[in-house]
Amino acid sequence: MKFMITWEVQSDKRHEVLKAFSHMTGEDDKKDAGEKITLIGRWHNAASGTGVAVCETDDAKALFAWSLNWNAVLNLKVEPVIDDEEAREIGKKKFS
Repeated sequence: MKFMITWEVQSDKRHEVLKAFSHMTGEDDKKDAGEKITLIGRWHNAASGTGVAVCETDDAKALFAWSLNWNAVLNLKVEPVIDDEEAREIGKKKFS
């Protein structure tokens, strides 16, 4: 299942978060997310301290654990999402 995670860095934590994140490697990212989460993509708006990530997992506990790594400094919102192909498949079944 795919999830869209949106975040806003708490205003008093922006420099702390950017410093920590900028020193992370790709390996650090994988370790942070855990083995059961695949990061599809992540985009940042440095000016506003916001961003969005899309990941895939079938393990809600793994997703919860990953969010706990950051929720002391980020306001997170996690929502299930589907891609174009999945949306079309649902539409065809529903409206055929």
